[in-house]
Amino acid sequence: MADGSEEEIGEKQKKEIAKWFLANAPAGEIQYVAKDVRSILGDDEIYEMAAEEAFPPYNKAHLITLELPDRSGDIIISTFGEVDMCNYLDPRTAQVATVDHVKQVCTKVRAATDDELPSPYIEEFRDALDVELCKYVDEAYPKGICAVYCTKGKDVEGPGSDFEFSVVISASKLSPQNFCNGSWRSIWTIEFKDDLQVVELSGKLQVGAHYFEEGNVQLDSNNDCKDSTMMQGTSLLVMRNEDFC
Repeated sequence: MADGSEEEIGEKQKKEIAKWFLANAPAGEIQYVAKDVRSILGDDEIYEMAAEEAFPPYNKAHLITLELPDRSGDIIISTFGEVDMCNYLDPRTAQVATVDHVKQVCTKVRAATDDELPSPYIEEFRDALDVELCKYVDEAYPKGICAVYCTKGKDVEGPGSDFEFSVVISASKLSPQNFCNGSWRSIWTIEFKDDLQVVELSGKLQVGAHYFEEGNVQLDSNNDCKDSTMMQGTSLLVMRNEDFC
């Protein structure tokens, strides 16, 4: 301004700035960023509005994992299992968890309804793939979590139709006391083409790392992969472990 004074930014701008910082927090660090943002804003109402909008997409994009309230396992927060903004399907346990996105905790769990689950025919394929995927993840990823979702054709009752699964692997190593955090996220689309008896696989790998001792260095790397194999009923062992690299 002409007189040298500074113009106060409005509440909407403050909220958008706060959202930007939250949305761009490195893996595993959004709670630390949120604490600082809240302190700088000095306005709980603006912070809460920003947090309510920023946390859900952040949690889904980072494929965060949360412990289920009944301790039956961990659930990955992703768009593939999203029933609504606060409820997410865990296909392995056939449960739906209610999530507090800002606190990043599961608050309750219920049995999934028939409409939320695939048909018995599709579930046989999904479960077979899930079993083999769990073996691989247990071997290759310390503290890694995985899930297999049916994203197309979940109501197919028998041979003759195409269907599709989305496979998600999420792993992280968080060590803020040592000034470093990192995460691995991979999402795979597996298309079962019944007429060709072919399974087509495509995926995206995302690796993030943040080192901040006496500095601030971040890595964000992506890689796309494709492969295919013959369809062998529910015997998915034909798909090599390295396909889910």
